[in-house]
Amino acid sequence: MKLKTLALAALALALPLLAGAQEAAIRKNLAERLNGLEKIDEVRPAPMPGLYEVRVETDIYYTDAQGDYLIQGKLIDTRAKKDLTQERMDKLTAIKFEDLNLKNAFPIVRGNGKRKMAIFEDPNCGYCKHLERDLQSVDNVTVHVFLIPILGPDSKTKTNQIWCAPDRAKAWLDWMVHGTAPTGNPVCNTEAIDANVAFARKYRINGTPAIVFADGTRVPGAIKADQVEQMLSKAP
Repeated sequence: MKLKTLALAALALALPLLAGAQEAAIRKNLAERLNGLEKIDEVRPAPMPGLYEVRVETDIYYTDAQGDYLIQGKLIDTRAKKDLTQERMDKLTAIKFEDLNLKNAFPIVRGNGKRKMAIFEDPNCGYCKHLERDLQSVDNVTVHVFLIPILGPDSKTKTNQIWCAPDRAKAWLDWMVHGTAPTGNPVCNTEAIDANVAFARKYRINGTPAIVFADGTRVPGAIKADQVEQMLSKAP
């Protein structure tokens, strides 16, 4: 019995060393063999036995214990009918409302403004325009608008004009809701816009609009006013 206990203790000590060696081998081999994998943020066992998850920022890959083979794609749990890769991505790109730098946005306040939401938008995004028109009927809310010009050079120009306007919210709504294009000087401190683009890249905000509610729920794309109301009612 004593020998068995000692053997189990030795195994418990050896397993972390083995796992560390495997991780080191994966990092070394992938970095040497593939461009773009020189800086791996995390290596951990994948849900599928014998497979390891390799994370580079928010990109997910799968490999064997030595890094001899690399898989780029989705890992599906067929029994539970779950996309495990997407679940992992959702966790990695989840946005806590308190992590948003509201100094890089401008607020649009309606009613008492007690309810909170944030939207990442491009001024040339048609879906964003539909969303902004629908939001006119949503009361008692503060909408923090984060501008991210991702649709082309004209988006950058309009973004800067709106950000540099004396009344950003008015310039934004004049354009998005009423169709009056911004005409102001696009030259001012636009470091906030650059920060928004970097934030969007980090959290994989690849399309607009992208909505974040106060409870951290993230919704890609435009939704109707009644859906916005439902989401706001769930948030604290």
